[in-house]
Amino acid sequence: MSVLLTERETPEGLLVTVCDADVVGETFENGSVSLTVEADFYAEDAREATAEDVADSLSRALTANLVGTRSVEIAVEHGFVDEGNVLDLDGTRHAQYLRL
Repeated sequence: MSVLLTERETPEGLLVTVCDADVVGETFENGSVSLTVEADFYAEDAREATAEDVADSLSRALTANLVGTRSVEIAVEHGFVDEGNVLDLDGTRHAQYLRL
């Protein structure tokens, strides 16, 4: 499964987005929570990435948004996201990462 990775420098620090390629453009819901995987946020200027690429980016990120089963799985496996903080949204997974 292909994973897309984007790094953006912001005034607050590095923002990383990671998503499974097959969820771009999709909308997922769970009760009152709705998430649309916007191509301009998650896929524009993105590159296909390995698990090691994602872990490297997350190690330098101040914040990150992750969508998709594989993308979130990588963040959990490498200790950036706690499994208990992952949202299940209508067939996919979503997590956010913030370094304090």
